[in-house]
Amino acid sequence: MTENYLTIAQDTVYEQVIKKSRFICTIARVSSEEEAKGIINKVQTEHRKATHNCFAYMIGEDDHIQRESDNGEPSGTAGIPILESLKLAKIHDVVAIVTRYFGGIKLGAGGLIRAYSNTTTAAIHQAGLIQRVKQATLQITVSYSQHDPLLYYLKENSLEVAGEEYGVNVITSIYVNEDELASVKKSLTDRFNDQLQITEGPQRFNEVPYQS
Repeated sequence: MTENYLTIAQDTVYEQVIKKSRFICTIARVSSEEEAKGIINKVQTEHRKATHNCFAYMIGEDDHIQRESDNGEPSGTAGIPILESLKLAKIHDVVAIVTRYFGGIKLGAGGLIRAYSNTTTAAIHQAGLIQRVKQATLQITVSYSQHDPLLYYLKENSLEVAGEEYGVNVITSIYVNEDELASVKKSLTDRFNDQLQITEGPQRFNEVPYQS
């Protein structure tokens, strides 16, 4: 796992009408190119009577997989605007398919670019954003006499308890944001006069709501 990053909070479908053409954006979280292709195929089947089903997706924490398709629209007027909307929102591991039912009025190249871009951006806003925050697990071994003071300290400092094991001592596991590890370890050591044994456990991503 690398740095924290953004993605959509939920899959969604957004629709708007622009000069009598229906534009429908289906946006979803994906973890692989195969999954993205599966969603694209599903939308294309569902909207097989549509004039176009254009798409773009970005996969990987470093966006190493990027694909886009105009699906019959003039070159550069659909797939790239969809992809650029994903990049502008700085989101990762997503696929967006914009379906168009032609309404009889031509939009021109500039109009198409705006339509595909704006429809994708509106879908992103509707889906909402979450930030995936990289966290480590700290396993704190503490005596029974210090257990209650430890739990009080964790609550006071808004540190989430992941679980506890009871034996000769108590092992309390907590989740800590990666960028706060050093300060949390030091605070715990100072507060309990170096009477705790602290070891690092597995990492995870915690998803929290994000406001730009």
